[in-house]
Amino acid sequence: MSDSTHRYDPHRSPLARSDAFVFFGATGDLARKQIFPALLAMVRDGTLDVPIVGVASSGWTVDDLKARVRESVGSSASRHPEAFARLLELLRYVDGDYRDAATFDALRRALGDATRPTHYLAIPPALFGTVVEGLAAAGLHEDARVVVEKPFGRDLETAVELDAIISSAFPEQSVFRIDHFLGKEEIMNLLYFRFANALVEPVWNRDRIASVQVTVAEDFGVQGRGAFYESAGALRDVVENHMFQMVALLAMEAPAYQGYKAVHDAKVAVFKAMRPLTREDIVRGQFEGYRDEPGVAPDSDVETFAAVRLWIDSWRWAGVPWYLRTGKHLPTKAAEVVVEFKRPPQQLFDDALSGADRPNYLRFRLSPVPQIALAARVKTPGEEFRGSQQELRVHVDPASDRPAYARLLSDALRGDPSLFTQEESIEAAWRVVDAVLDDHAPAVTYPRGSWGPAEADDLIAAHTTWMNPTTDEGDDA
Repeated sequence: MSDSTHRYDPHRSPLARSDAFVFFGATGDLARKQIFPALLAMVRDGTLDVPIVGVASSGWTVDDLKARVRESVGSSASRHPEAFARLLELLRYVDGDYRDAATFDALRRALGDATRPTHYLAIPPALFGTVVEGLAAAGLHEDARVVVEKPFGRDLETAVELDAIISSAFPEQSVFRIDHFLGKEEIMNLLYFRFANALVEPVWNRDRIASVQVTVAEDFGVQGRGAFYESAGALRDVVENHMFQMVALLAMEAPAYQGYKAVHDAKVAVFKAMRPLTREDIVRGQFEGYRDEPGVAPDSDVETFAAVRLWIDSWRWAGVPWYLRTGKHLPTKAAEVVVEFKRPPQQLFDDALSGADRPNYLRFRLSPVPQIALAARVKTPGEEFRGSQQELRVHVDPASDRPAYARLLSDALRGDPSLFTQEESIEAAWRVVDAVLDDHAPAVTYPRGSWGPAEADDLIAAHTTWMNPTTDEGDDA
């Protein structure tokens, strides 16, 4: 959103458009799985028509990189031959050690006449400082911007240190902290649904809502990335960033105006109102066989599952528990939010208060098939006043197969910070989880294909039970 106008204009930007795209880590796994398909989509839709310079230390040539691009995009190359040919035409490559000044001299030559590059750091965080210092020493930071891939630190201390490194070369307005989750259409729909519908606001508070639960489930394991996961874990990898961002969109106050800064400020206020977690607020689990994965320590205590009880001490949400749950090797791959309302205060109909059914709830299915559902009790035919709870469902057409990275990288090139994260919110979020990164109970083993350890059920039992996402999407409403 633009700060310079009260009318939303997604193409308006306070920064000049970049005239080159540089990405470090061009031969890596992230580039192969996500970035090259996104770049092809950007070329296809006309948002990318500047030199693309890949940088890595792999001993490759530009022809090797082009072969990797073809492998990465697969059948999309033949479905969009003109865009694919244009992508290869724009592609350049610099091979060299990030600690060697000669690498950045070669990058300068590869950029040619470009003077406003966007540098995307698709590399491990340990290398951020090395690359930023190399860019600054070569003068490649001037009139440029930098896109930083998560994780943004491992805790509060390292997040602050990372920000100091980046800010030594780039002003805040030129730093784009990317979280591909925020580029998903379904995540943006949370914000839209809340504030585009007048019917939501009167009930969206502690007087009407009993609890909120968020589930991000994966039906696969670490997929050969055991060494990475040993340095992260579910709390760092999913809860502190992806899930906290979802909570912020659900819990924030209405932004004061139609500007991205207003949205960022409203989200930061949510993070600052979050009560710091204690060891009683978290259950950690580890799927059976995790310690046998390559790169995993034989005595590892890293969690592949985390369930968290969160409190937001604001006027709107005081006393309402938020339950967050994520894990690997769960029964299905899905992301879902369930907002559970309080029960009616009077026992006018006995069956409505029997406790056999859940209270009314609003359910946001974010993936695999986007869906919004409202659960309400409906009388069954007959003389008795008895009924059952039914869901009124609306399936949300994804409408576009454009990758989230294509949206976000296009925004970065254009200088639009709307869907990126500010340092203030990152530090505020780390303050919530910082204590339990070390002060926690041991991870509890759970069977593959289950919904995690039983202790997660105990965590939520005082207020409700988990609603497990299913693959049954029902009929369109």
